[in-house]
Amino acid sequence: MSAPTAHAAPVVARTPDELRRALADAGRVALVPTMGALHEGHRSLMRIAREAADTVVVSVFVNPLQFGPNEDFDRYPRDLPADTAACAAEGVDVVFAPEAETMYPTGRPVVTIDAGLMGERLEGSSRPGHFTGVLTVVGKLFHLVRPDLAVFGEKDAQQIALIRRMVADLDLPVEIVGAPILRDADGLASSSRNVYLSAGERAAALSLSRSLAAARDAAAGGPAAARTAATAVLEEAAGGTPPVDLDYLALIDPATFAEIADDHRGGAILALAARVGTTRLIDNTSIVF
Repeated sequence: MSAPTAHAAPVVARTPDELRRALADAGRVALVPTMGALHEGHRSLMRIAREAADTVVVSVFVNPLQFGPNEDFDRYPRDLPADTAACAAEGVDVVFAPEAETMYPTGRPVVTIDAGLMGERLEGSSRPGHFTGVLTVVGKLFHLVRPDLAVFGEKDAQQIALIRRMVADLDLPVEIVGAPILRDADGLASSSRNVYLSAGERAAALSLSRSLAAARDAAAGGPAAARTAATAVLEEAAGGTPPVDLDYLALIDPATFAEIADDHRGGAILALAARVGTTRLIDNTSIVF
């Protein structure tokens, strides 16, 4: 299938049968899994996919399995016409936008993909069951789309690490491509949840990227110095108006997401999560010691 001209309307498939018909003779297929509310960060993933494949599929599905009982599933932004227009602008061929009843016809599935110990750390500790929900829906999407490659944003560092682990452990024939974090002009990492932030909350949220920058600047002093520098920025933000409520700040091994020791040498990821107002945000940066 040749790439469409810019702004051509993608095929919108709502069921597996419609998806299969849309992907007949598709050639090399790239998948960009999303929950919709597409922003410039998502569009950067589509561009990577467009360069790498004959056919680009973007899934738009707010997956109930990865939301906890007190999270924002009901209010998560949904606008399929706007998402489809964004996909058209990036030359996407197929938008797969199933309903929950299509993906989970019997309700919550009995068989899921366990994220293991790695999935219980950091995000998994704060959001029990989250990564089981993520891996289950990604596994289903891989089965339905049969992509040659799939593109994920590196802002969700633990997510992409677990997906790579799933692909390796289950021998799934999919290449996983990571896309660099895209930031808005003020430094805030692009996120669909940014729309929840008031002007004051957005200003406070900039402390997340500032803390990561402080850690990178202090990296020559080792992991302890990097942690201290990042923590100082966030402690100041915690006393601001509105306050930034830190969930976690962790320097971790990229392969296991376990905390690194103070004498660690080599690559690491500094990952954090915080709540500003009612909005929970995540961010991370790579650091070499």
